[in-house]
Amino acid sequence: MSTDLARLPPLDLLRGFVAVGRRMSITLAAQDLHLTQSAISRQVRALEDHLGVALLTRGFRSVSFTAEGARLFRLADPWMTELGELTALYREPQRRAAVTVTTTIGVASLWLLPRLGEFQAAHPGVDVRVAADNRLLDLSREHIDIAIRYCTPAQAPRGARRMFGEALAPVAHPSLGLRKLDRAALARHTLLEFDGQDWPWLHWQEWLAAHGLAKARPKAMLRLNQYDQVVHAALAGHGIALGRLALVEPMLRDGRLVAVGQAHPIDADGPAYWLVRSPLARGAEAGVVADWLHEQAKAMTTSAAASRAR
Repeated sequence: MSTDLARLPPLDLLRGFVAVGRRMSITLAAQDLHLTQSAISRQVRALEDHLGVALLTRGFRSVSFTAEGARLFRLADPWMTELGELTALYREPQRRAAVTVTTTIGVASLWLLPRLGEFQAAHPGVDVRVAADNRLLDLSREHIDIAIRYCTPAQAPRGARRMFGEALAPVAHPSLGLRKLDRAALARHTLLEFDGQDWPWLHWQEWLAAHGLAKARPKAMLRLNQYDQVVHAALAGHGIALGRLALVEPMLRDGRLVAVGQAHPIDADGPAYWLVRSPLARGAEAGVVADWLHEQAKAMTTSAAASRAR
C-alpha cells in the first residue's frame, strides 16, 4: 500500500530538524540555513506537533535526541544528503555523474585510495566517488555502482569476480629492530589488535595459536576498531600488527614496514576480496572502473607471485 503523501511532514520542517541534528545546536543550524534561532526552534516544534512525539531534549544551551528523534535523524539525514546531491546534479546538467565504489574503510584507505591517482591520470573523463563503509550496503538501494566485498566464495554474490585472496603476517616498523616473532620478542613489544568482532581470523589469538605461541604473552595489547588505524599505528612504531599482505604490500616493498613472522595464507574457501557490480550500474563508465580495479588486482597478484619466486 502506497504512503499517503498528505500525511508526511513538510520538507522545511524536516530540513530544520536535520540541520539541528547534524550540528547538535540550534544556533549553528540557524547559521547553516540562514534563518533565526527562533525560526529553527519553531520548525522543530512544528515537526514534533505533526508527529506527536518529542524529538529533542532541550537543556541549557544544548540539545540532544530523544529515542524517537535519533531514529528519525538516522532515516532523514542520508535521505536529505541524497536529495541534495540529486538537486545539484539537476541544477548543473553539465556535471558528470560519478561512478560510486564502496568497500570497507580499511580497504578504501590502504588499497583503493592510493591507486586512484593513477586511474584519474589514465581516465580523466570518468569521475569516481568512494563510499567507505564497514556495513554491507545494498548497492541498488544506495545507488552504488561497484563494491569490493570481503567475504567467502559461498557469500560472494552471483557474477562477482575474485580479485585476490587473504594472507596474514606480523609486520612492524624497522625501528623496532625485530627479525622474528618469538616468545622473547612478544614479551618486549605491544601487539596491535584489530578489534573487529566479525573477522576473528584477523585477531592475534588465532595467528599465535597456529604458530605454537598460544601461551605466549605480549608486553601489552593496543586495540583499534579500524584496520587502517592498526597499520598507521605500526607505521608509527607503536607495536606489531597482523598485516593483511594484500593491503600492506606497498609498505613492505618500500621498507616502511618489515615482515617479522611467517605468512599465514587463508584457506581457498575462506574470505577473499571480490569485485561486485550493481545490476543498476551506469553503463560504460562503471565498466571502465570495474575493469581497471580488476586489472589492478591482477597486477598486484602477479607482482607478489614474482617476488615469492625470487
